Parts: sequence; structure tokens; C-alpha cells
Amino acid sequence: MKPLIGITTYGAGEKTVINPAFDVHFATPALYVDAIRRAGGAAALLPTGEDDIDPWLSTLDGVVMSGGADICPSRYDGDTTHPSVGPVCPARDRAEIALTRALLKHGKIPVLFVCRGMQILNVTQGGTLHEHITDLGKGDIHRDEVAYWAKQPVELDEHSVLARAAGQNRVTTMSGHHQGVKTVGKGLRVLAKAEDGIVEAMEVEGHSFALAVQWHPEASAAEDQSQQNIFDAFIAAALAYKQS
Repeated sequence: MKPLIGITTYGAGEKTVINPAFDVHFATPALYVDAIRRAGGAAALLPTGEDDIDPWLSTLDGVVMSGGADICPSRYDGDTTHPSVGPVCPARDRAEIALTRALLKHGKIPVLFVCRGMQILNVTQGGTLHEHITDLGKGDIHRDEVAYWAKQPVELDEHSVLARAAGQNRVTTMSGHHQGVKTVGKGLRVLAKAEDGIVEAMEVEGHSFALAVQWHPEASAAEDQSQQNIFDAFIAAALAYKQS
């Protein structure tokens, strides 16, 4: 049987929909599902607000912590009045931090943290974030205001699980974030940095497969084999966990 992969969703009402009759909903970009299916996995959505996540932990073979809204700065002792912090979703912050803690305590379920997901991991482990990267005075190479996705090269630690998963040390990433890791959380190892010094990838030390990337591998996985390779390796790890 295929490994079952849970994907965290946007918070209820975090994104607008065309049909005004459904203004509160849970959703996730189809690109995550597509990449998981290509890799041989089956996808299930994990909506925010579940009080008892034990059934998830006993059923799922892997988890993708997906992208989305800014994390509320109060979660990392940041500036809650910063004008560039977008609308936040406290319920999602609370739910994903709790899920991350449970996953790390479990210690065996493979996890892929994407963009906001990497920031959630860092904050969960006591790290902090830059509320707005351009405040550092080094420009903004992580977003494209016209096409949204900014393409940027990233050099990976050649000895890391991530580099082995991607199949190469230098990858072209699709980014769309304005925040980033400031201080690294406990038990996390940096695997890559962008040209401006912003952390682009991390791993959980001592975990067989708990990888975090600041970019969106699902956005280019259909055309870029190195990015699909990340999902392939993730699903392979999930299958191994399922069969263990």
C-alpha cells in the first residue's frame, strides 16, 4: 500500500475563494498533492483545529508542513506592530506548533517542512525570525512582486540528507517569502544559506528524515527533477517507516 502523507492546510478563512457561500474553508495548493502522488504517495489534508492529533500520529506515514501566512511575532518575541507583517492566523500557529512538537517527540515519522513550515519548526525549537528580510538592507532576492516566484540558486551542504535527496549540491529554488530565520532553534542544523545570508534549509539533528526548506519545492517539482527528487526521497522514507 502507498504511504499516507498528511499535508497541513491553510487556517479556516486564511485564503479567499470564488464562491461567497463558502467563506470559511480548509485548503492546500494542489502542487503538494501532485508532487506526493508522482512520488508514489497518497495525500490527506490535516485541517487546523484538531484537538486530538493522536489518530494522525498513529495513521500517517509522513507529514508535509506547508506554507502560508506569517507567524504571529508574539510566538518568537518579535515585533507585533511591524508594518510588513501580514495577516496572521493564531489558530494555525497554535495547531502547527503543537503538531511539530508531537512529531519531534515521536521522532520517527518523516517530515518535510516547507517555507512557513520551516519557520514553524524554528519557532517551535525556540528560534526567532526576521519580521521582514529587507530590513537588513541587503535587498529582496526572495520574492518577485510581478510573477510572485523568485528563482534563486542555493548551495546545499554536500554531506546532508537534503543534498542526497535532491541528487545535487546546487539547486535552483522557487521562493516567495519576506521573512526568514534569525536565530536558529535548538537541535536544528543549517544546511544552506542564500547569497544574502538568509537560512534556506535545515534539518533536525538525530532524525532520519526531518528536513526543512525555505523555498517551495512543490512549485517546480513537475519540471525540475532535483525538486521532485526531494519528494521522492521523502516518500521513500515514509514507505520505509510504514514497513518498519
